[in-house]
Amino acid sequence: MKADTIGHLNRAVAILVVAALAVTGLSGAARAFETQAGSAWVIDHNTGQVLLSHNAEVPLPPASMSKIMTLLMTFEALDDGRLSLETRLPVSEHAMSFGGSTMFLNTTDRPTVEELIRGVVVVSGNDASVVLGEALSPDGTEAGFGRLATERARQLGMEQTTLVNASGWPAEGHVMSMRDLGLVAERIITEHPEYYTYFAETEFDYENRAPANRFNRNPILGMGIGADGLKTGHTQEAGFGLVGSAVQGDRRVTFVISGLDSAEARARESERIINWAFRQFVMEEIAREGTEIARAPVFMGMDATVGLAPAESVEMLVPALLDPEITAEITYVSPLPAPVTAGDVVGELVIHQGVRDVTRTVPLVATGDVERGGLAVRLRTATGLLLERATGGDEAGPTAEAPADG
Repeated sequence: MKADTIGHLNRAVAILVVAALAVTGLSGAARAFETQAGSAWVIDHNTGQVLLSHNAEVPLPPASMSKIMTLLMTFEALDDGRLSLETRLPVSEHAMSFGGSTMFLNTTDRPTVEELIRGVVVVSGNDASVVLGEALSPDGTEAGFGRLATERARQLGMEQTTLVNASGWPAEGHVMSMRDLGLVAERIITEHPEYYTYFAETEFDYENRAPANRFNRNPILGMGIGADGLKTGHTQEAGFGLVGSAVQGDRRVTFVISGLDSAEARARESERIINWAFRQFVMEEIAREGTEIARAPVFMGMDATVGLAPAESVEMLVPALLDPEITAEITYVSPLPAPVTAGDVVGELVIHQGVRDVTRTVPLVATGDVERGGLAVRLRTATGLLLERATGGDEAGPTAEAPADG
């Protein structure tokens, strides 16, 4: 493979990158957001770019934030028909025994799955979480659900998650990283939008059991900043945390924070993160679909070179006022063997945005057809190769060429 570093070997793409950066108004070196949380993870939902990662891979007690894993598995069971929103579930003595935040269920109740979902989301019901967990558990126990949920977490790429219960009740070995919690939130938003609307509910009163406990604890829902989810958490060991998401314009940001020392600090830090994520980044077009950015040599072709262009446009979030430090490279087999057909994938454009450590890879396609050469072309090529070997020429072949007009 031949690799050409943009900004060093490839003039055409260097100009494209410089033009994109010039729009952002560069000024100084990038500075990381200073969060007050003990651990934090922030992602731009649309692009998948991680905007902040602070101790995000450390497994920590998640408190009630781990209830979103119980909810994710409930939504998956709804989708595959194991449950319906109207399904009524029994309440075990184990589920009824939980204190803390509850729906105040008892063993004579048969709440619907929808009531239990709302009970988990809005009032953070420990009892409701256990009822759902026991229903999904292979052996009908909460511990069995914990093992199942841990296995599912591994399937989803959540390497720092081990669950032993359905509610987040403090227990030895019950841990999740902030990144893993964020992955659960992102999956709920993306894969289960029909159920995600529950997270924006601010009030749920189950049969008037606990009127004082009917309000959603999520502090960002009422701030007028586009917030529509997801789940708070608090224990003495974990501190105050929040899995949150907000939409402004056509962008969505999802974040997870933990380790705050009060509910007030949690609310302030959540608002700070949302404002930072929406104000400090802008979307820029880095590469445009179909626009030739380089030319590559063709072996045994009627034409000596063929244009290379991105198969799709590339947009990235970059710091609004700081140097985004974008670099890129082209990789392809050099020379390309003839024949070449327009639209053939012949290489890759790898773009790296250093400030946020984001890499995007886009296929490169040929911009035109190059037919296989006739006898004269083959003789000329063979002669050239013989001369090259005789004189000790470059065996790697020629590099990509920028268009003559830059």
